[in-house]
Amino acid sequence: MTAGLLLRIDRGEWLWLVLAIGWVWTAEAFNTAIERLADRVTPERDPQIGIAKDLAAAGVLISAVGAAVIGLLVLAPKAFSLVP
Repeated sequence: MTAGLLLRIDRGEWLWLVLAIGWVWTAEAFNTAIERLADRVTPERDPQIGIAKDLAAAGVLISAVGAAVIGLLVLAPKAFSLVP
């Protein structure tokens, strides 16, 4: 957020950044819900539940990578334009 303010990004660029942040938070909420539900179903170790948890965690990682790419696409050009 601070980088966006310092680099004076426009409204459309803010839209992309806020969308990316919301995307990661949503993925994390789903991941947490899946993990808690799985733990409630059976506290014992179950390979199939382990796979489901791993896939949910992978979804968070994929969304975070996508958000990082959006952040770079929005912020990097403006940051590099400040370098003499």
